[in-house]
Amino acid sequence: MTSSELWTRATADRYDAEETEMSSAAVLGPTLAFLAELAGDGRTLEFAIGTGRVGVPLRERGVPVAGIELSEHMAAVLRRKIDEDTLPVAIGDMATTVVAGEFTLVYLVYNTITNLLTQDEQVECFRNAARHLEPGGRFVIELGVPPLRFLPPGQVAVPFDVSEQHLGFDTFDLVEQILVSHHFTRDGDGRYRRGNSRHRYAWPAELDLMARIAGLELERRVADWDGAPFTQDSAKHISVWRKPI
Repeated sequence: MTSSELWTRATADRYDAEETEMSSAAVLGPTLAFLAELAGDGRTLEFAIGTGRVGVPLRERGVPVAGIELSEHMAAVLRRKIDEDTLPVAIGDMATTVVAGEFTLVYLVYNTITNLLTQDEQVECFRNAARHLEPGGRFVIELGVPPLRFLPPGQVAVPFDVSEQHLGFDTFDLVEQILVSHHFTRDGDGRYRRGNSRHRYAWPAELDLMARIAGLELERRVADWDGAPFTQDSAKHISVWRKPI
């Protein structure tokens, strides 16, 4: 098992309710269109499929989808939405778990590669993607660009959300490339619930090297699912690597 932190039952049960914006048509529409175009007539595999925020609607569009998920609790929430025959899910980590068959597309969205807390494990994730791809197939990652430019000397924290219902900020260990996301979420009774999660951040160039180690080639990098150009001011990137024929 990798160093990814496991999602608890309580976290899994409230995940969808806390991610309504990410599940909106405005967000999912471009995401699904992007992935469906790359999938073509082939099969897709989602690493860390979670509760099926992307995988379930992609399957409903007619794209064959399989998933790998470390947390049985997250997979249980997905299973309430769709049956195993329609969308099979293997319980295991995305760096080493292997499912049967080849795929035209393997994808990993919403910063989830950072759940792997070591560089070696992130490299193995790329290798595992390549292992599942047919020749000419593609591996897609959605990942934020580390916001280190917002860190003045001596500061280690950067806020990413300040709203009525939620306060979120990241703290950084610049030596180990570890960030901790801290969340203060307001519940229905007006009280705030505190939570945090650890992540290993990586730069686009570092991911490109991981891809080369796995035998993949960078095909495209854009700033969002709509295909906007990736620039030095982009907050995130969608990167596509291709397995040579």
